[in-house]
Amino acid sequence: MRVFLAGATGVIGTRLLALLHGAGHEVAGVARSPGKASAIAALGAVPVVCDVFDAGALVDAVVGFAPDPVMHQLTDLPDQLDEIAGYASSNNRIRTEGTRNLLAAGAAAGTRRFLAQSIAWTPPGSGDAVAEHERLVLDAGGVVVRYGQLYGPGTYYPDGLPTPPRIHVEGAARRTMALLDAPSGIVVLTDENEP
Repeated sequence: MRVFLAGATGVIGTRLLALLHGAGHEVAGVARSPGKASAIAALGAVPVVCDVFDAGALVDAVVGFAPDPVMHQLTDLPDQLDEIAGYASSNNRIRTEGTRNLLAAGAAAGTRRFLAQSIAWTPPGSGDAVAEHERLVLDAGGVVVRYGQLYGPGTYYPDGLPTPPRIHVEGAARRTMALLDAPSGIVVLTDENEP
């Protein structure tokens, strides 16, 4: 399977990239900056440097790779948890405009599968953007993956547990792999609903 992974250098994206490559899939990993391309290549993927807000370049990248599914793991979050409120506007833009652009690029490439990261709680001031993001994905026949708060290496909670809903980042990536062929709908991935 050929997978176009937007957000390949994020906390879940890097893990997905390694799992997808390990399972024999061909992966195009997207990063916003050229400096991250080598990390994507080191994990066995084709690096694609592209900004999700450059709709034309994004269409060219997705059409050029001709993926089976497009996976949307993009966020715009700070390195420090206490700075999250200052990133709400830019992260909401990724949820709305970024999602629209990825869906349009996937449609231009004839891609019939779309999986998108979402969250299993409603952050203050972002409920409308989360709802719009999920509506766009579902209207396109895609899968919305609602993750609990991530914990584990590289997350805001590397050594402790956030309040529920929560999921270990490794479990989030592993369980997402099982959704490559899932039917359209909403899937909630948390420790509390681990099979």
